[in-house]
Amino acid sequence: MKPAPFEYFAATSTAEAAEALAAASGDGKIIAGGQSLMPMINFRLVKPTVLIDINRIAGLDRIEKHGERLRIGATVRHRMTATDALVHRHIPILRDAMHHVAHLTVRNRGTFCGSVCHADPAAEMPMMTLLLNGIVTALSIRGERQIAASEFFVGSLMTALEQDEFVTAIEIDTLPPETGWGFEEFSRRDGDFALACVATTLRIIDGVARDVRFGMMGVGETPLRLPDIETLIEGQAISETLLQDVSEALKELLHPNTDIHASADYRRHLAGALARRALRDAWARATLRKDGANA
Repeated sequence: MKPAPFEYFAATSTAEAAEALAAASGDGKIIAGGQSLMPMINFRLVKPTVLIDINRIAGLDRIEKHGERLRIGATVRHRMTATDALVHRHIPILRDAMHHVAHLTVRNRGTFCGSVCHADPAAEMPMMTLLLNGIVTALSIRGERQIAASEFFVGSLMTALEQDEFVTAIEIDTLPPETGWGFEEFSRRDGDFALACVATTLRIIDGVARDVRFGMMGVGETPLRLPDIETLIEGQAISETLLQDVSEALKELLHPNTDIHASADYRRHLAGALARRALRDAWARATLRKDGANA
């Protein structure tokens, strides 16, 4: 299909973009990469009256370290995130996750922030933002506001953004150098959306897991951070008994949908299998890093 008619405006500053979005009275859309937005426009699932391009705005294409956080600008492409030295050094699990994002052509154009704003519950970047305690910076003519990732995702393809707001950057945690990580995703074909995915990080202190983070996607209406699983693992050494406990707990905690791709029972079973792999990897990497080796 072809899109409904719309006007195009190339903003040269964030203030211009905010003013154009406000003037659209809820009928405007921001475009950076457009890898999710343009298919929706072509199928007339959304019908903006104006498309506001932010690619010409200086400074939005940077990844910068601020203290113990990385700030990812709104026009940073997936490929840049995957190859950036700061990401490689401070958040290696994010580098691993990037290799599962769609296909090369999409990664060359699509953006980290755009994926988060699209809020697909089976996409990697929303889950990673939640796992890494992300803070979303939203701008409108009323000014800036900060939205915690835990409050940003409100449903499938739904966020806490107001109609006249757009995201200028997202900040996420860096990880201590001794942190181990595991990222396990299953899809029918390489680059497809995940049927289920697990991302986890932990450190080993005095022989047990500490600072445990455990996230999932593809098994709910939003990306998930699972504090019950984190509490179950915290203070324990990873063992087959513990992994079985985690697998059983996930069966009770998760309520995925049944669709043409997989049943709810299959997704729950898959979640347990992926959790086992991811936690084994995280424990092994944390062991190596604790001993001073490069994981």
